[in-house]
Amino acid sequence: MPPFEPLIQNPHLATIASNFWPRYKELENHPVRAVRYQTEQDVAVLVHEQRPKLPCRGELVLVHGLEGSSDGGYMQSMAYSALEAGYAVHRVNIRGCGGTESWCKTLYHAGLTSDLRDVLGQIAARAEGPILLVGYSLGGNVVLKFTGEGGPQAATIAVSTPIDLHASVRALGRPSCALYQRRFVSRMRDRLRERARLHPDVFTPLADRADRENIRTVFDFDDRITSPFFGFGDAPNYYATQSAQNFLGAIQTPTLLITAQDDPLVPFESYSHPAIAANPHLELLAPRHGGHVSFLAKGKARFWLDAAALEWLETYGNK
Repeated sequence: MPPFEPLIQNPHLATIASNFWPRYKELENHPVRAVRYQTEQDVAVLVHEQRPKLPCRGELVLVHGLEGSSDGGYMQSMAYSALEAGYAVHRVNIRGCGGTESWCKTLYHAGLTSDLRDVLGQIAARAEGPILLVGYSLGGNVVLKFTGEGGPQAATIAVSTPIDLHASVRALGRPSCALYQRRFVSRMRDRLRERARLHPDVFTPLADRADRENIRTVFDFDDRITSPFFGFGDAPNYYATQSAQNFLGAIQTPTLLITAQDDPLVPFESYSHPAIAANPHLELLAPRHGGHVSFLAKGKARFWLDAAALEWLETYGNK
């Protein structure tokens, strides 16, 4: 794989810069289909799909991070690179994201794999090549858990993944991460208010609780909103049962873990989990620098992450 030479060594500046860095407008040259996938009786998710102009080499399915969407910069740049390399691309919006709050009366959580399983099943019925799965941040936790549960894809890549959810939430509580914490909580509360407007019978009590208890952290939201909603009880039990680290040992599919050692949101210590060294299906790529879902590189090939992922898929995704 190409060596990573960071454009920015400070992990916070790299993370923030990546979020605002201009991405490929040429992505618009590939027609986009907005597809609604019904995954449960009262649940649907939105997937933006594009086909390559070259003969199709496989179906690349991308899953975004916490409070993100299919329009995220990292999703767009990976989609462009993959399309140019001959892959079909499916940018999945987690339930309720991407402007689909009205499409279901449930929340999402970091271990929710049922929607992904249904979407992949429908894609597989018309696939032109192997199914390849890439998840970012929270989406990485989803795809790793899904892979450990026996997902049907040919290969998996998980980027900047909080494989130990509790450890990452604790990292968010550090003063240096206050900006990320405020941003996540603001978006989570705003989405909850929008859902209360659309489905008052289900979400108004939750939105009222969030306001009444003045939720200020991701842990607070998970402990008082997400965990009770899904029957986890409290946040520690939610994290303990839904973290991807619990499923690493069961993975039987070629899987690449990409994380920066200086990621401010994902403690690198999490990647000392024994399953990573013991499971021959797992490969860890951990540059010293890179921030969180950033990896902005020096030179013309700015988006190192995309090039590294596609090079790895050349070997493992087409077996």
